[in-house]
Amino acid sequence: MQTHEQCRVDARIEAVCTKGCNQVRQDIAALEAGVQLPETRDLSEEECRTLLRELKQIMAVYGDACRLPPP
Repeated sequence: MQTHEQCRVDARIEAVCTKGCNQVRQDIAALEAGVQLPETRDLSEEECRTLLRELKQIMAVYGDACRLPPP
């Protein structure tokens, strides 16, 4: 059974992932830079870290597909 925290994070993962591959990569970069996304506004620090970790794991499946260009 999932915890309330995990359910909240899972819902945000789904919301972020509906934006598409390129935007998810941009959102990951923003989260790594400490920027708060609309989807993370009401999450705790721990939930944000979990969200970021899980988004990275999901995107790792895609390898270099839709990589962001270097700055």
